[in-house]
Amino acid sequence: MLAATCRAGNETAFVPYHPKARRTPAGNETAFDPYHPKEWRTPARETRNPIDTASEGRYSSVMTLQDTNARAFQNYIDGQWTDASNRAVTQDINPANIREQLGTFPSATREDAKRAVDAAHRALTSWARTPMPKRGEILNKAANWIEARVDEIGEALTREEGKTFAEGKGEVARGVSILRYFAGECLQPTGDVYPSASASTFLFAERVPLGVVGLITPWNFPVAIPTWKMAPALAYGNTVVLKPAEITPLTAWYLVTAFEQAGLPPGVLNLIVGRGSQAGQELVENIKVKAISFTGSNSVGTAIAAHVAGRGGKSQLELGGKNPIVILNDADISRAVELTVQGAMLSTGQKCTATSRAIVVRDVADAYRDTLAARVKQLRVGDGMQRDVYMGPLVSADAEKTVMEYIEIGKQEGARLVAGGEKLRGDEYDHGYFVAPTVFDNVTPDMRIAQEEIFGPVVGVIEAKDIDDAIALANHTRFGLSASVVTRDLNLALRFMREIEAGLVHVNSMTAGAEPQVPFGGFKESSSGTREQGKAAREFFTQWKTVYVDPL
Repeated sequence: MLAATCRAGNETAFVPYHPKARRTPAGNETAFDPYHPKEWRTPARETRNPIDTASEGRYSSVMTLQDTNARAFQNYIDGQWTDASNRAVTQDINPANIREQLGTFPSATREDAKRAVDAAHRALTSWARTPMPKRGEILNKAANWIEARVDEIGEALTREEGKTFAEGKGEVARGVSILRYFAGECLQPTGDVYPSASASTFLFAERVPLGVVGLITPWNFPVAIPTWKMAPALAYGNTVVLKPAEITPLTAWYLVTAFEQAGLPPGVLNLIVGRGSQAGQELVENIKVKAISFTGSNSVGTAIAAHVAGRGGKSQLELGGKNPIVILNDADISRAVELTVQGAMLSTGQKCTATSRAIVVRDVADAYRDTLAARVKQLRVGDGMQRDVYMGPLVSADAEKTVMEYIEIGKQEGARLVAGGEKLRGDEYDHGYFVAPTVFDNVTPDMRIAQEEIFGPVVGVIEAKDIDDAIALANHTRFGLSASVVTRDLNLALRFMREIEAGLVHVNSMTAGAEPQVPFGGFKESSSGTREQGKAAREFFTQWKTVYVDPL
């Protein structure tokens, strides 16, 4: 059962919310592709405030609580559930059926964000002194709370973000794994002892918390990404202000509730739901926020990094991708096609590790293209809560508009449409943001659809003469997040691994996918050079303190 903390007059009430549609039985679930997000990108230059996230087209106009009887969720500041200071709220709706409202959420102001930062700052000293094993116990309790509600939270995720129920549940399970991994990290060494030139000096260095950190997270993995930022931040003794994307606040509510139920002290974790130009801007500019971890578009990320650096803060950016799958002459074509479809179409292509370029050696290009087009045409598109659906809707009207614009751009550039390319119509689709999975052929490497991140279910097929040409084409982009090669030849696979310019490399698997114990991040303009997850997370969320101890 979904539930909301709701205002009833001046009192706080706990009001259950029963989804209208049935739960989907387990079984016949597509392999969930953990991972990765992004705000939508527009083909044209962005003109909005660079800190705003992609929410336009999903919400009705901002209203006040007096204007609606909808169930109302709240921000979480200093251990209390509270309305926005201006009492403004926005609606959370289902992108598969925009007539279904999941609830209302605050539209937090800068003042709300400032209160959250102040609460985190007050809680910092006590939390930093809390023994790491105790912090790990809280992370494990939060993991247990979430694990007991995998179906419930997975359904909430599907209803507000759009991906299939199987993928939603998989993402929630991934969040549990992340929490348990970092709970384990709370038992690992936190420093080193060094030899000193002085016989009487005890010399050591330890990793200590940064302080208050702001987490600005996207809508496309609304459980996984906030979790892989929150878990290490808390494990290493920081206090947190989380600003999730405005269009997926319900899953963030679940995550914060899990920590509340796990006994996290007030102020250590704060949730503010609101626009980037208000709540997000305050986090970026507030001098008490020592670091910002951001996942989203390149334009937003670079603006954040410049501002945070200007005030002496630290930033971590995970940005865009234009990820290739390279199919060599000896590849199993059926397997290569399935890996392409999984990478490009699961999560409706709304992940920064999605496959968007299929680079195929010319000798097998015809067979690959024809098989890919036929397979894509078989995919069932619809509400992610339906049992046999492979691909759900796009997240918003704006995302749908952007994808359709890119499809038109591809046609105008001379690429040949061989599958999809249209907005889906009919009773099942008319109240949602559904676009057919799309394949272009005759794509050249400098076309916009081969260079710009579309963030939707669109893949372009590019022919290569040989492996040298294929690797050159794969590297011919400003991004370098993920790449895959399909081959039976170990020597060619090893060469690809060495020469590809990407932070994540897959051999005979799809471009999407990452495990919590290894570093995650990209080359070139796909990241700020920092890495998330695994032990690499400690490098961002801590700082070194070197200590010399001498006797009197």
